Amino acid sequence: MRFTSEQRLDDGVLEREFTLGEIPGILWTPASASAPVPLILLGHPPLGLHKMYPRLVARARRAAADGFAAATIELPGSGDRPRWAAAEQARADLRRAMDAGEPVSSEIIDALILPLVDRAVPESQAALDALLTLPEVGGPVAYSGGVISVGTRLAVVEPRIVAAGFFAGSFVPRAIFEEARRVTIPLHVLLQWDDERNDRQAALDLFDAFGSQEKTLHANMGGHTGVPQFAGEDAAGFFARHLR
Repeated sequence: MRFTSEQRLDDGVLEREFTLGEIPGILWTPASASAPVPLILLGHPPLGLHKMYPRLVARARRAAADGFAAATIELPGSGDRPRWAAAEQARADLRRAMDAGEPVSSEIIDALILPLVDRAVPESQAALDALLTLPEVGGPVAYSGGVISVGTRLAVVEPRIVAAGFFAGSFVPRAIFEEARRVTIPLHVLLQWDDERNDRQAALDLFDAFGSQEKTLHANMGGHTGVPQFAGEDAAGFFARHLR
């Protein structure tokens, strides 16, 4: 891991950009901490860190206010990373189906999501390897947001993640439903009931499939971008319970 820039935000949070090999990322740490702090790994959709930065930094600043570090990395084929021909084709097929008002086939969903999961999860684990060597970051670790299939796989294979908050707003391959049955960590799942980008029934089925004994579904009226502010407060409370 190599830090490439740093700045203090107006609330004192230290923001540092880094690279992990060729993967860009950002780490935010609280203004002051007397001991190593827990970490929240922030997921995001494949729109690029620059585009997602306003939302990510808002989530990171809330995490820092609660005494946690937060970090994120760029997804494969996204942002400034090299384009990925198979992913570009899958996105084009998805747009074509949606523009035509056709159902999105399982073949398109598999081609779009499963290769991303296969690449993104090992990269997230490598980021955790590096981040947890820093003296100011000590764990435990939680995962927040992002592509729900990536988070589901991480919850299964990464023992350092003790809790996860998911956004039910992306397509889910059938294979991920089977993996969800192996998830056992506490979960907080946010669902926008009228999300025009999300198959509500698939989201409910995935929640039902999760094997966790502690899992909570927070469903709010409104579309994809209409998440109420109090939903963020509920998520913050969830992370505070499981990281302190």
